[in-house]
Amino acid sequence: MFKTPFEDPVNIYSIIHFIENGILAFFPKVRIIHVLVISFSWELLELIIPFNWANESFLNKFADILFYVEKPKESAYKIEGLEVATTGVSTEKETKVVQAVDIKALLAMGDLSHGEKVFKKCTACHQIADGGKNMIGPNLWGVIGRTAGSISDYKYSKAMVAYAKEWSFEEMNSYLIKPQAYIKGTKMAFAGLRKEKDRASVILFMNSKSSSPKPLP
Repeated sequence: MFKTPFEDPVNIYSIIHFIENGILAFFPKVRIIHVLVISFSWELLELIIPFNWANESFLNKFADILFYVEKPKESAYKIEGLEVATTGVSTEKETKVVQAVDIKALLAMGDLSHGEKVFKKCTACHQIADGGKNMIGPNLWGVIGRTAGSISDYKYSKAMVAYAKEWSFEEMNSYLIKPQAYIKGTKMAFAGLRKEKDRASVILFMNSKSSSPKPLP
């Protein structure tokens, strides 16, 4: 708390009133109604805003302006040998870390008929037929085993084209958990399939929709 030579704390409201009156002194033609409005407004602020908060807030901000020091982008001190451990927990701003999955055990949970039902969630954007058309999303006929972003007459996102991995059982499973988190920048707006049985079943169904289905592990 700042103090005067008389050991009394500085009253920020008194300072503001002093500044206010000083400014008004330079404008002798200011109407009395303006003076009253300004004074009444400050008196109202005194009732609403706690004195201690206003006093400390104002003085701190004033000190920040007066003694401003630009913060460095990187720490000037580096501790040798210090390593940051990764937790493996993904967030929206971090690159995801995919946990190892026993794909054989996962696919064993699947069921073709259930997968067909689950795939109905996809039919608003995708066809899955031999010679089928691209819709909002590409035709998914033969997608298992195909390279991501490889259908020539479909305009993929840059992220999907750059991804360019084979849609293996493992990759498809990881992608379907949360597509937008797995491939940042994908156009696919689908939220994902959280249940393992749903993912396993729909992967089996998509694999069956191919001229040459991939052998199961």
